[in-house]
Amino acid sequence: MDLQQERADILFSALGDATRRALFQRIAQGGEQSVHALTEGSGVSQPMVSRHLAVLKKAGLVNNRREGRETFYRSQPQALAPLTDWITHYSAFWEERFDGLETLLARMDQ
Repeated sequence: MDLQQERADILFSALGDATRRALFQRIAQGGEQSVHALTEGSGVSQPMVSRHLAVLKKAGLVNNRREGRETFYRSQPQALAPLTDWITHYSAFWEERFDGLETLLARMDQ
């Protein structure tokens, strides 16, 4: 497996979990946030939030910085590029298939 495919697999795996997607969305929409702030309202414990953030960090979706005893996370939206590329590829793939099906159905109606 090549490095690009491995990175894409890590990204898809990271986003495959609903809690991680929610955390990433909160960071992406709300800007840089502390682990404490992310834990509030997440429905999971602080250790679980930290574990999820570690997975997001490994996937390149977030970066962190320490300030005193707090750790702050910010999103890295450019890490979504493999996902965007994949969606673009398969969007074109399915558009071609549906266009072909539409053409076939139109010929059958004649």
